Amino acid sequence: MARLTALAGGLAAALVLIATPVAAHEHPSGITDLVTPAVVRVEAESHVEITLLDHVGDLVHVERSYDVPIATGTGTVVNPEGAIVTLTRIVEPEEDPAIYAVNKIFAEHHKVKIPDDFDKHEVSDDVLDRHLQSCYPPKSKTATCIIKKSTVITVFPNTSPADPDGFKAEVVGTGDQPDSPAVLVPLGGAVGSVGLPTAPLGDKVPGQEGSPTSIAGFIERPRPGVHHTVEIAHLGKGGTTGETGRPFADPEKKVDEPVKMGRLADKGMLGAPVIGDKDGHIIGMLVGGGKDAKMIGVREMTGALTKAGVAPRRGAIDTAFEAALTRFHTNYYTEAAPGFQRVLELYPGNVVAAALLKTSLAKRGGPEDQGTKRAATAPSGSTPLWPFIVAAGILFIAAGGGAYLLWRRRAPEKQTAPPQPPAAGPPLEDGAGQTVVVRRSQPFHVVPQQQQVMTAPDPAIKYCTSCGMRLGPAHRFCGYCGHPSET
Repeated sequence: MARLTALAGGLAAALVLIATPVAAHEHPSGITDLVTPAVVRVEAESHVEITLLDHVGDLVHVERSYDVPIATGTGTVVNPEGAIVTLTRIVEPEEDPAIYAVNKIFAEHHKVKIPDDFDKHEVSDDVLDRHLQSCYPPKSKTATCIIKKSTVITVFPNTSPADPDGFKAEVVGTGDQPDSPAVLVPLGGAVGSVGLPTAPLGDKVPGQEGSPTSIAGFIERPRPGVHHTVEIAHLGKGGTTGETGRPFADPEKKVDEPVKMGRLADKGMLGAPVIGDKDGHIIGMLVGGGKDAKMIGVREMTGALTKAGVAPRRGAIDTAFEAALTRFHTNYYTEAAPGFQRVLELYPGNVVAAALLKTSLAKRGGPEDQGTKRAATAPSGSTPLWPFIVAAGILFIAAGGGAYLLWRRRAPEKQTAPPQPPAAGPPLEDGAGQTVVVRRSQPFHVVPQQQQVMTAPDPAIKYCTSCGMRLGPAHRFCGYCGHPSET
């Protein structure tokens, strides 16, 4: 019975699954949509407060403060709390901004010509020059300047509308080399109630030469009309990790990709994520510049995060966004639209979700919408009923057959064995009388028993023809029922 019921249930489920259309769940490959919402613009500057102790004439303390640009580049958010991976050269100056401040304050206060740069200079006046050289770092006991400097990092997320102010971040980890990864975290804790969109990190760098990639970043601060930039590049032959990095090379040799990517790095895409074509995950970062841009691998990124004590992970925004992306890239626009709306409820500034929602609404119900095509293939506009009717019939037949088999198996157990004649006891002696007393357990509802006359195999033994009790040779009447024995 159990086997038949299970078989019928399986057949019914199979029929229902066959009859019900299933939307495609294959994740689209070769896209950058998973990463671009998490791409940010990083601008770093050194805030220098300097006090010039003028001992040349009257004792004067001249105070100034300068914001010295360090670098600009691109970073990637890797967890909802806002942790960002970028390059060390973007947030850590290669030249000392204190020297810039000394040149600036001397030129302004003493009215001498000193370039606004990061080099130490000399002036023709010996007294002024002595004071100038004492003002330059490193600090000494005879220093004529008191200098205090700090790094200010501003992050501009990829939002729509663009955030003109961004948010401040601090450095929690840097590398030994300028092209080593650096880790930033927002000042003041998490950003927003559910955090920021994040980008998934890949497991490894593709080893095949010529593997296509995409590089996403900002060449300017985001503002109305200025959005993130995406460029295509191919991995060349070489190492995937270490200081040398992995070169770029066009397999068709039509474009000098190291030069192309180097120019983009100089414009602001330094530190931009390199996105693999297989699953849209980050496989590295853009480093270098000029005519020799390369890529450092994702292992350097994860190593820097581990060293800084920051764990990369995905959040609620990313879960909703990836589900909507799957629908969108498989042309289920009707189903994708509510998903993008949910993403914008969680994070109103998601620029990619906003753009794809607009496209989904425009194509919803149109000829490209797979949801509309699926509905059109059904005659009544809904799932046909015949599979359910057939399944119900199979279940009914299986249940009836099982009940019949169960009845057949239990039927012999309910039959009553035929009555057996009383066991023959020892023969009574002649002339002996015997009285049999029978106690009835149901005095008010006695069911009469069928009476039979038993023929004993021994002619000398007789039985009552009325009740079947054993009679002695001298008995003329039955001692139980009183029936004459001679009838």
